[in-house]
Amino acid sequence: MQSALTVHKLSVRFAAKEALTQLSFDVAPGQVFGLLGPNGAGKSTTIDCIAGLRTPDLGMVRVLGHDPVRERNAVTPRLAVQPQSASLFEHLTVAETVRLFAAFHATPLDPDRVISRTGLDECRDRRVHALSGGEERRLLLAIALIGDPEILVLDEPSAGLDPAARRAVAEIVRGLRNTGRTVLLTTHHMDEAETLCDRVGILVAGRLVAQGAPDELARSRAAESRVGFTIERGIDLDLLGQLAPLGEVHHTAVPRGLRVTVVTADPDAVVRRITFIPGLMPREIDVHRGTLEDYFLSIAAAPAADPVADPAQVPDRQHGGH
Repeated sequence: MQSALTVHKLSVRFAAKEALTQLSFDVAPGQVFGLLGPNGAGKSTTIDCIAGLRTPDLGMVRVLGHDPVRERNAVTPRLAVQPQSASLFEHLTVAETVRLFAAFHATPLDPDRVISRTGLDECRDRRVHALSGGEERRLLLAIALIGDPEILVLDEPSAGLDPAARRAVAEIVRGLRNTGRTVLLTTHHMDEAETLCDRVGILVAGRLVAQGAPDELARSRAAESRVGFTIERGIDLDLLGQLAPLGEVHHTAVPRGLRVTVVTADPDAVVRRITFIPGLMPREIDVHRGTLEDYFLSIAAAPAADPVADPAQVPDRQHGGH
């Protein structure tokens, strides 16, 4: 099956700075792929190359098998980008703006339905210059959706949105996937990436340092799961020695006793063990399992020269790498 998006050994340089270095990934049709990374990692440059707005110095981009720069007419009707910001006609209303962009497409979606779908009903008659930041972000999403594209690129679609609007955006992304559309999104919300994305790639300083299914990347941090609980101050600390085979045990004084933390690869086993140690009497038990955010923070903090930054060594725990 042909990939919906292919990025192969992509390199882009700005003067003396390498913005992207040997970037490679594929996105299958109907897949949601998250491109994650700190600010300045190269996410927006990657989007510009996918959209045909920038010609890479080296490497290749293919959108549904087409070069987005040389075959722009074949790509434009089938791909839409929701940018973080854009210059719109400030004196048009929301409804007028969506209808204007609908007129640019041969078979657009119904503007009123797109306005409702993006939560813009209450401000449909409001002029663009009077929109809040979150409302303008939703308007940009409506503009991207109106042409019913096969591939949708969303650049931080939930930034600046309240929880209800974020949930609505998440439902839109799920709906796109359910109808076979392909989505590439960037986000700083790791919970959003975990729940929405089939696969993610992590960019650091222009290099792809990891890719795979979010849950598999999170599980790779399982050794850093933590079980916390509180015990009375007078309890024999030798009892905690029974937890040593399961992980690193730390404790510190708190107003209501001692707070114990066990760093472990098997939090379930720790919870079972503390429950049955006579005399321990743990309370206020909580479990923090390794998450995609843990993985992201650890890998984003790694030195740029770390060998994992070499695309030939990037692990893809779902597809076996590139």
